[in-house]
Amino acid sequence: MIRIEPNLLLAIATGIPLLLLTLTATVYGEPGPEWRYPFLAGLYTVMYVGLNKPLSKLMRMRVDRPSMISMDVPMSILWASSFPGLVMVMAAIPFLVRGHDYGLLVVIASIMFGITVDSAMKALKRP
Repeated sequence: MIRIEPNLLLAIATGIPLLLLTLTATVYGEPGPEWRYPFLAGLYTVMYVGLNKPLSKLMRMRVDRPSMISMDVPMSILWASSFPGLVMVMAAIPFLVRGHDYGLLVVIASIMFGITVDSAMKALKRP
């Protein structure tokens, strides 16, 4: 049986509610161009993943952070599982409260997804 990396599974589990959020924000949000929310989600995810390491080095921050889910710390799974849950709650908001602009929700969820993608990339590079 093939073992799936937990951080990769976390990124997938966060990406699916992000897709749901962009769909519900497009359908139930403020009328406007339909490409706005998917574009924001893609843009901010790519920007976070692409610019996180260079900006951390530029600002002299600690770059060698471990991945979100570590086998050494079992409680990390519980904390990391809050990311898909929060994005799923965000995806329900446009359905419940209709007709508003949900760009900020999409940006926040995209950055959370970017954090999980960055964590999965770190875990896959780890020996």
